[in-house]
Order: sequence, then structure tokens, then C-alpha cells
Amino acid sequence: MREHETTMRRGRPKFDDDEPTFVKRGRLEPALQEDPDLPEEGDRWSTWDGALHGPDPRPDWVRTEYGAVDTELGMLKTGKEADVFLVRRAIPSTGQISMLAAKRYRDGDHRMFHRDAGYLEGRRVRRSREMRAMTNRTAFGKEMISGQWAAAEFGALSRLWQVGQESGLICVPYPVQLIGTELMLEFIGDWETGEAAPRLAQVRADADGLADLWRQMTDALSVLARAQVAHGDLSPYNTLVHDGRLVLIDLPQIVDVIANPRGGEFIARDVRNVAGWFRPRGLEVDEEALVERLHYEAGLR
Repeated sequence: MREHETTMRRGRPKFDDDEPTFVKRGRLEPALQEDPDLPEEGDRWSTWDGALHGPDPRPDWVRTEYGAVDTELGMLKTGKEADVFLVRRAIPSTGQISMLAAKRYRDGDHRMFHRDAGYLEGRRVRRSREMRAMTNRTAFGKEMISGQWAAAEFGALSRLWQVGQESGLICVPYPVQLIGTELMLEFIGDWETGEAAPRLAQVRADADGLADLWRQMTDALSVLARAQVAHGDLSPYNTLVHDGRLVLIDLPQIVDVIANPRGGEFIARDVRNVAGWFRPRGLEVDEEALVERLHYEAGLR
């Protein structure tokens, strides 16, 4: 891990959401539509071709075949910024499948932007016209922001998934693809029943189980700090527990703690949010010491 940490700090990795084609690709149309070229089975052909793809080495369950079809199985979650749907991507001729969570960010007319300002500090786009549109919250600017949030989450998950594979200290869903403002992720849960993994807030664990989950949480926070980012909205409600592993989800608001003048505050808030769940359940946690350590690891001390 130490060699890997040094590489991360030296390179100052950025979760870059400043790629203009993310928004210019346009919003993905709904899966169900009148189209004579729709497949005989499922709702639509796979959108893999033409999308931005997740990092290598790609898990072997990812379906990349041109003959794959997507079938929407229902909504998993609705939120302020996006809705998440369960999608089965299958090869009809072989029966091979992958289960995906399709996260579809709302456009500027429906998203709630009241919290954007703090998260977007430190993020910049290259074109002054686009920056002005985002600052003034024009219709185009809101669509740019929506695209930035989708792109930020895709970039963050891509990097963190790679870190997790190398270090084993953080677990996030594999980001399969991004097209427009639809992000398709590994579904974390039971692939046979379509039941999502429980959120941390729903978990009932004994003392040893709580201690192990807290260890995993502090390991993940340390990885984020060493990458000089904060989750930005970490809580027991956007953390899953699957097969004993803590899985961080919902990272569109990821914060560069160096570029953002409130970076240290975001780290401290993430710690407070999760410590406030563990402490009432009987686990002794030293919140202040953890914040100090993470600030040091992030280069803020």
C-alpha cells in the first residue's frame, strides 16, 4: 500500500469532470420507446457502444457484446439529483447476464441545486461561456452542472475502484459506463432476486461486527484523504454492506480538498456523520483524532 500511496500523492490524481463531451453527448432517451430497430427481447439494445467505459482490468461479468440487450426491471432508489433503476444486460443467445444500477441524473428543470455552490468550489471548466452559464444557473448552465455531477461520479468511482483492487482498503461499485447523464454501475446486491444490499443504517451488528465495519470505514476514509478528496456527503444511508464488505456509493459531490477552500470541513463532516451512527451503538470512536489524522494524510496539516 505504501508504494501505491506514494504514487497517488505524487501524481495528484484528479477526478476530472471537465470533459465537454459528457454533456454534448446528450441525455439518454428513456429505455421504452417506439423504434423499429428494438430487439425482440428486452427494452433496448445495450448502450455499451458509444459510451465511456470503466477502467481496466474490466470484471469478466461486464457484457460488452454488440448483441446484448437491456431490460429495465424497476426503480431502486429516487433522490434529489438522480433516480436509480435496476437493469439486466443479457446475451439472449447464451443467457449470460450482468445486473446494473442505471443512475439517471435529472435535467436542470428538476434537479435541486440549493447545495451545489459549496461542492462546486474548486471545480472549473475551460470555456468561460460555460463557466458563466453554470454560475448564473441558466438552463444550459444547469445541464452543464448535471453533466459535471455525472462525470465527477464516474471519474471518482473509476479511480477508487482501481485503488480498491490494488489495496483492498476501499470498496465501490464498478463503473460500467457513462453516456450523457446516465451512469451505469455494478448492482450491489442479490443478482437472482434483484434485492439491493442493505444500507449501513439498516444493519444490526454485534460488537465485533461494528468494530470491523468501523475499521473498514476508517480505511476507506484514509484512502480518500490520501487521494486528497472527500466523499462530501458520507452517511450510513449512502453506504452499503454486502457480504461483510462496506461499499461506498453516491459520489457525485466528491470534493477536491486542496482546491476547495472548505475541503477540511468536508472531511470533518464526513467523519461526524458516520461516527454519529457508530457511537450510539456502543462503539467507542475518537472522532477528533480521526479528523486530525485525515487532515494530515490529505496534506492539510
